[in-house]
Amino acid sequence: MKILSSLLNNCRESDRQIGKKFGISGGAVGSRINKMKKSGLIENFCMKVEPPVLGQNIVYIVVSGQDIEKIMKQVKLVGLPFVIVPCVGGTTVCGIVVKEDVEQKIELLKNLMNDVRILLIFEAESEEIDFNITKTDLEVLRELIDDPRQKIEELSKKTKLSTKTINRILEKFEENESIQFTLVYDPSKIEGYIPYAVLSVVNGEIKTILKNLEKQFGDSFMMIPFLAKNQIVLFLYSENIFQMDAMTEKIRQVDGILSTDLFIPKKINMPKEWMKKSIESLTKTEKLHIMYN
Repeated sequence: MKILSSLLNNCRESDRQIGKKFGISGGAVGSRINKMKKSGLIENFCMKVEPPVLGQNIVYIVVSGQDIEKIMKQVKLVGLPFVIVPCVGGTTVCGIVVKEDVEQKIELLKNLMNDVRILLIFEAESEEIDFNITKTDLEVLRELIDDPRQKIEELSKKTKLSTKTINRILEKFEENESIQFTLVYDPSKIEGYIPYAVLSVVNGEIKTILKNLEKQFGDSFMMIPFLAKNQIVLFLYSENIFQMDAMTEKIRQVDGILSTDLFIPKKINMPKEWMKKSIESLTKTEKLHIMYN
């Protein structure tokens, strides 16, 4: 679980780097990663880029309904899917990338979803995103979409950029929380642990509350928490449902937490189409820099 968590937060870390953190050899780490890939627990390595970095907006919707296929057809009438997570109990969490007219798109979603129950819908504005991306960055990002674990020399050959430039761009990506080297895993293949997410609505300074949560529950974090407006989403794992329930209750008791909702994912999908289309569109613009602040 610690190796999986490490890869979720930065899949470009070498086996040796991961092993050093946990006191085992790089070879042992590589063997465990191969075992997780072979079992289907690790489905694929991928890039998670916050849509504002590429000039897009994102709307999250949480609905209760069993017909995932129909829900996705309705979602695609509004925008391209960013992440799709069907959960235990018939709840589906979906991130949707939209270019403009966000409020109109939210109203359209509400009208389209008239045969399911909308539990939550909001635009994921984030003051934390402050990024200046260039066309050279986009060239490298385009190559990383399908294989973010590529070696620097490989990327240099494909993009015809120097290894020094590639290294600088990768460092720039890794330093910014809006771009993440991660993976997609199959929750049903994890034995002995239950992965889940706790969505917390907060009242107060979100960074202070997050630091408090990290101090108390950081050992159970699977990946970096997600922040949006007055909400914090913690990605956690526990050994059984009783531990999971107790953890959720403890989070609810933290100062500044108004309410919590628990989600247990059955499947995780992170479509790449929106990213490829955004990069293609941006590379055709005359602007050298794409700014989001």
